[in-house]
Amino acid sequence: MLICFFDQEGIVNREFVPPGMTVNADFYCDVLRRLRENVRRKGPQKWRNQKLIIQHNNVPVHRSFKVSQFLAKNNKTVIPHPPYPSDLAPCDFFLLPKLKLRMKGRTFDTIEEI
Repeated sequence: MLICFFDQEGIVNREFVPPGMTVNADFYCDVLRRLRENVRRKGPQKWRNQKLIIQHNNVPVHRSFKVSQFLAKNNKTVIPHPPYPSDLAPCDFFLLPKLKLRMKGRTFDTIEEI
């Protein structure tokens, strides 16, 4: 499984969930910590201006108390995600076509190759 954060300029952070692992609140908070560090390192202007706004989809781990506490403690704005048909997801129009272009016609033997 791929966890990917993106903005209008492209991918901000991406992580593969290790095979057999379940994404729970503890794991996702660790992902958010790494996202925070990547933004701080790669996008210092966004970090200084506190321009990091997160919009999760509606999976339970994103709405968990622990994740909400983490985001509130770190002063991150979360935009509520409206219910919609899955074929109208923002990543379907922005992220997935770009990912597919780079992967088209290639075969990968390991996650690291991807």
